[in-house]
Amino acid sequence: VHPGEIYGFLGPNGAGKSTLVRVLCTLITPTGGRARVAGFDVAEDADEVRLRIGVALQDAALDGKQSGREFLLLQARLYGMTWDEARSRLDELLALIDIGDAIDRQIGTYSGGMARRLDLAAALVHRPQILFLDEPTTGLDPASRAKVWDEVRTLNEDMGMTIFLTTQYLEE
Repeated sequence: VHPGEIYGFLGPNGAGKSTLVRVLCTLITPTGGRARVAGFDVAEDADEVRLRIGVALQDAALDGKQSGREFLLLQARLYGMTWDEARSRLDELLALIDIGDAIDRQIGTYSGGMARRLDLAAALVHRPQILFLDEPTTGLDPASRAKVWDEVRTLNEDMGMTIFLTTQYLEE
């Protein structure tokens, strides 16, 4: 996959799409072969890979008790941003994900589409080179699905981000 491309990995359930994403994101070690992400071996240079990627998996790991704002600020701080940098980045991300005042509500009150967009924002908080999206529209209503695809196009076209995604079927 070349820098700045959107690469879709299509296949039915059980084909290994999510497993491949987990290998490329260093969540599991490959049992054979080699894989490189952003020029680094996923097994030998996992820390270097992790610094350069953003990941939004099929099942978002969101704490329903936190507000969206608390969650994103925590993610930014975990990536070493100062409080001022984190707040500034949050403002940028809010413009992208468009969840309005819900950012200050508990995540447990979010719709599926809002939670998916918040998870996408968390994957982008540190401005990764490459974004991995595993089944990004699964379980979303048509309006939320269209919003996610609009965000993917914006990230790719306006920011030149490389995007690797999995899906069961081609939506567009």
